[in-house]
Amino acid sequence: MKSPTIILLVFVFLTACSQKVDKEKLIQEVYQTEKTFEEMCADEGISEAFHFFASDSAVIKRQNDTLIIGKANIRDYYNNPVYKKAVVSWTPDFIDVSECGNMAYTYGKYLWKIKDEKGDTTEYRGVFHTVWKRDSEGTWKYVWD
Repeated sequence: MKSPTIILLVFVFLTACSQKVDKEKLIQEVYQTEKTFEEMCADEGISEAFHFFASDSAVIKRQNDTLIIGKANIRDYYNNPVYKKAVVSWTPDFIDVSECGNMAYTYGKYLWKIKDEKGDTTEYRGVFHTVWKRDSEGTWKYVWD
């Protein structure tokens, strides 16, 4: 006879993703979240946008493999004066959503333009990868960037 705990765990595992989700609709939601995030960077500043779209436990990886952990630390990181004169843009080239509809990931190309004290602009191009989690209210927040 199997223990009740094992039976319960198997039941939870089998029913965890039992609801049908419209993956195409969710992919569009994630795409729109990415674009709204990008627009907020331009309109309200990079620090505010990265803070707003972060989950409480979000982590971002930046140069030299530095990890910035937590929403407040992410805001502090982007409050650096160098980012006040920066502009960032990106577009997801690929988006996928979990079968349960509660996790997603994106990747694509980004462009940072940063002005120095002299007014000269330096461009940084690369590829981003973001992991998104859908909260209980249906809002997408990044957990990894």
